[in-house]
Amino acid sequence: MPKGQHAPIPEKLRVYTHPAPEEPVDSGLTSLTHGEGPALLPPPAAGSRRHLAITLDGDSLRWSDLVAILEAESVTVTLAPEARERMHRSRDGALRRLAAGQRVYGWNQALGPLKDYPLEDEDQLQFQINILRSHAAGVGENLSAPIARLALILRANALARGTAGVRPAMVDRMLAVLNAGIVPLMPEIGSLGTGDLQPMAAAGLMLIGERVPAADRSGTTWADDALRRAGLPERFELHAGETLALISGSSVLSACYASAVRRVDSQIDTFLGAFALFCEATRAERQAFDPRLHTERRIPEQVVANDRIRNLIGGSAWMTPAGRARLGELRERVQDSTSVRATPHKVASVLHTLAEAKRFLAWEANASNSNPLVLGGDGGYEFVMGGNWDCSILGHSAHSLNVQVTDLAVLAKDLTGRLASDLWSYGLPPALSGGKIGLNSGLTLVHAVAASLIPEMHARSTPVSSLSFPLKGGQEDHNTMAMASVRNLVSNVDRLDVVLAVSTLMSAQGVDLIAEAMTGLALGAGSKRVHTLVRSVIDPLGDDRYMTDDVERMTTLVRGGRISAEVRRNRMSR
Repeated sequence: MPKGQHAPIPEKLRVYTHPAPEEPVDSGLTSLTHGEGPALLPPPAAGSRRHLAITLDGDSLRWSDLVAILEAESVTVTLAPEARERMHRSRDGALRRLAAGQRVYGWNQALGPLKDYPLEDEDQLQFQINILRSHAAGVGENLSAPIARLALILRANALARGTAGVRPAMVDRMLAVLNAGIVPLMPEIGSLGTGDLQPMAAAGLMLIGERVPAADRSGTTWADDALRRAGLPERFELHAGETLALISGSSVLSACYASAVRRVDSQIDTFLGAFALFCEATRAERQAFDPRLHTERRIPEQVVANDRIRNLIGGSAWMTPAGRARLGELRERVQDSTSVRATPHKVASVLHTLAEAKRFLAWEANASNSNPLVLGGDGGYEFVMGGNWDCSILGHSAHSLNVQVTDLAVLAKDLTGRLASDLWSYGLPPALSGGKIGLNSGLTLVHAVAASLIPEMHARSTPVSSLSFPLKGGQEDHNTMAMASVRNLVSNVDRLDVVLAVSTLMSAQGVDLIAEAMTGLALGAGSKRVHTLVRSVIDPLGDDRYMTDDVERMTTLVRGGRISAEVRRNRMSR
């Protein structure tokens, strides 16, 4: 590509940070997102800062910090003095071991199946460059700017532990580039879960100033041009052992998974908002949400899920014998279907896995996950070679969450299907038609949109994290395939957005169709807030109309985090 022309950036995978639609903000990285498309991350939480200042010491990143980094419009990241000193000592100890004649993988020996080939001292600088060039073989869409930024910060924090034997100058370079608003374009396909070799090699080429695609506040550009505009040196030399330490580990995988976990966290509240409207529309029995019932199950997350539901439907007069009588239901209902009664337990399962995933990610964010490590002891520093870059725990965690995301989609689809049946909905108009039934088909095919995604979600929730085969001449004979697990999860999180949009749209329609009959009876406080938000964007359905627009508007509402934010605001207000 001729100098001066910017490489076109493909449609981004998965994670975008946009504020809520009512508060547009120019992040300076607009070219890295869908121009007119919906945000794929919920808006920043209340009180979050657009600029984030953070200090890395290798041991103190929390889950909330990962979220803040994903949400921040800009960052200033510094290296803690104590971490700088640890890194100096570690580097000196490593060089003394090499000077004493020790042969070390990736330092004075080659990589992978070529590990038995020694390296000459005069080849070290070129070897660092060659590793990056040979390993930067990834393909596919580029990871988004927030993910790329988080990945580099996670890698810098791992290096700050002082166990990789790299110079503080290397972390200084990484942070200077990030603080200048420059991010690498890292292709998403290539990682096997045995380190982030391909995407981090692309980042490494940017850091050393090769002419590779990058992005800054002007949009997509060349790395050397971006560095020059930022007033940073165009070239940076990596020394012995530093390239391997940069590309090893789980930083990209962790960043991608953290973003997916954050989205599912938001989707849980969106699901509960839709569920509250479903309960109002079907005048559900409140007995299933008696807190004593859920305390007896002895699952803390089930109590939390049930409390969130009660918070939304609190004060509802629709979900009472008086409300049910308005539509002619004069006999005691006894109990609702399994899908309604067991929802607190099913949501609890997802909440438990989310909490576990956040704990795993916090561990990994502060871990030494390179190979080899430079570890100190009574006899000074020594190289210790092992497999700390393996990502089985994150891969299996992502698969577990994917299974539960898929099950949540099935639950939402099944609940929504009840609304369209006058028998299963206890008297709602068939197909949720707002006009003359028969002449108008209502939301039948809208529900089919959600149903059409379920087989795709099933196919992408298979346990790829247990699918391994030998590579690289048998040197890497068991590969975690964790990135495949996360990519499958992210694709299903995208689909769940649509399923939740359909569920919310149809539940709101069910409420509107009987609102006149329920005159004088109040909706639950949270239900009303969610319904009002939906109707601020989409009108109730009367006679049939073009429905793609409605589904897409609702999907934008879901993906932008508007519904989950309303649910959380209601929870905070009570």
